[in-house]
Amino acid sequence: MTPTQEQLPAAALSADSEANWRHYLELTKPRLSMLSVTTAMVGYLAAVPYSYWDWARTVFVVAGTALCAGGVAALNMWMESDVDALMKRTADRPLPRGIIQPGSAFVLGWALCVAGLAVLFKWVNGMSAFLGLATVVAYLAIYTPAKRWSRWSTEIGAISGALPPMIGWAAAGRSNPALGWTLFAILYTWQMPHFFSLAWTYRKDYAAARMPMLPVVDPSGRKVSRRTFVWTALLVTATMLPTLLGYCTWYYFAGAVALGLWITRSAFHFLDPARRETEARRLFLISIAYLPLLLGLLVADRMIFRL
Repeated sequence: MTPTQEQLPAAALSADSEANWRHYLELTKPRLSMLSVTTAMVGYLAAVPYSYWDWARTVFVVAGTALCAGGVAALNMWMESDVDALMKRTADRPLPRGIIQPGSAFVLGWALCVAGLAVLFKWVNGMSAFLGLATVVAYLAIYTPAKRWSRWSTEIGAISGALPPMIGWAAAGRSNPALGWTLFAILYTWQMPHFFSLAWTYRKDYAAARMPMLPVVDPSGRKVSRRTFVWTALLVTATMLPTLLGYCTWYYFAGAVALGLWITRSAFHFLDPARRETEARRLFLISIAYLPLLLGLLVADRMIFRL
């Protein structure tokens, strides 16, 4: 459900005269978009054979993924500007503030998505473009509406969040399919402790916006913390697969185990009601540091040893 003119603040009906490039950049959620680009490049660098390396293709993978990610973010803000206005964490975004008109966000979002898919299709390959399209559809047509009616929205949305490394894997020629799916599993499971801890911290915001996220329907936090711990255990298991499947060395395995113990310790403390409030924030911050460290270790191991 997108906002009507009656639902938007009066300022939202004015021209975009106050907007500048920073406001339009904010529509693309650059930090979240950068995560998609980074994970796509991890998939590409981990899967590409040396004989297949192409700097031009690498640039097009980055550009296509970035355009799609930015477009999806802008369209997500367009679709959720009404609920963003109800939450303190998002009320300062350009659409709720009325700095950018909804129509401008709609046009920008679709223009970026179409441009990104065209880049992937023309200068990378058809499979990467198909996976890019799947990401766009999963995020906008499935995940974004699910946030309004399903407590399972995090699990649903994690599908679109785990597809970017598959884009990179496809761009590398789809070699080592098990490695591609392993990267998908790592990204999928990582999103659970990351977003559950964030949602618990901002559960009052989600309640005000009438979003039935798990922390909203589980005010005690027991289900949230237990599910977070289980998913964290699955994440650590998934990170071991590259070595167990023969794609990485035991050096990577040792590093993955060390990082796994770090994030699992926080997820375990999140189970304690007395520590839940402070540990939610700590777990969220740990998850932010955990992912680039793990993926950097995986790519370095693959590029140095190239099993």
